[in-house]
Formats: sequence, structure tokens, C-alpha cells
Amino acid sequence: MASFDIDGDLVRKLADLLRETGLSEIEFAEGEKRIRVTRPTAAQAVAVHAPVAAPAPVAAAAAAPAGKPVSHPGAITSPMVGTAYAAAEPGGTPFVRVGDTVKAGQTVLIIEAMKVMNPIKAPRGGTVVEVLVSDSQPVEFGEVLMIIE
Repeated sequence: MASFDIDGDLVRKLADLLRETGLSEIEFAEGEKRIRVTRPTAAQAVAVHAPVAAPAPVAAAAAAPAGKPVSHPGAITSPMVGTAYAAAEPGGTPFVRVGDTVKAGQTVLIIEAMKVMNPIKAPRGGTVVEVLVSDSQPVEFGEVLMIIE
């Protein structure tokens, strides 16, 4: 296998991006090279310092709030880690609001990841019944962003 030179500047930029967004991990891939930068989260720190297993159920309950399951047929989940934006520009009109009717393929949010704006499109038509993220909020892979019924 070829040697892999670590790009210190890239690692620093990724670490800065973690601090700016509040995310716990970020990964960069180019060809066969991959760099993953992580930082401990509050839940990890509690689990490391507390021998009691009580904090784990609380964290699990917070990660999957009742009534907002990923398995909801109208759930739109984040396909990546990044920052969600409700509008095309700061202070702009949101793409959708609760109660709006959307068509399949319509842009409902944008997620910025690695300085790239990625449109998130409605997988099906329907009515937006819940928006679970706010503008400029960091999101994790698989996080429920909104529900369309």
C-alpha cells in the first residue's frame, strides 16, 4: 500500500469546522485517502466518567424522540453531516413551512457540507406537517429533518 502523507492543514480545517458547527465528527475522502476527525461529545464524557449505566437510556431517549421516528413514511432524513438551511440565502423566504404542499423533487432544505450546498428534495408529494430543524442548525447523518404526509 502506498504511503499516506497526513495533511496537517486539512486536519486543522476539519477540526475548526467541528468547533464552528458543534458536530462531533467529520470525514473527508479523496480517492482512497480518508481523514476522519472526531471530538468527544458530552454523552461520551458522561459515559466515560460515570460507572453507572443510567445516562445511556436518557441519551437514547433524546436521540429518538417519541412521535418523530425515522421509520415514519413521510420522514425526510439527512443524507449527510452538515448545516441545514431553510432558505437559499440568509434572511430569505424559507423553502417550505408547516402546512405547505410540496411536490416530489421539490427542494425543501439545503445542507452545507464541506462548503458545498446540497439541496434536499422531497421524496414524495404531500403536506409539510413538521419541520424538526431550524435554520443554520448542525445536523447528523440520518437525523429526521421534516415530515411530509
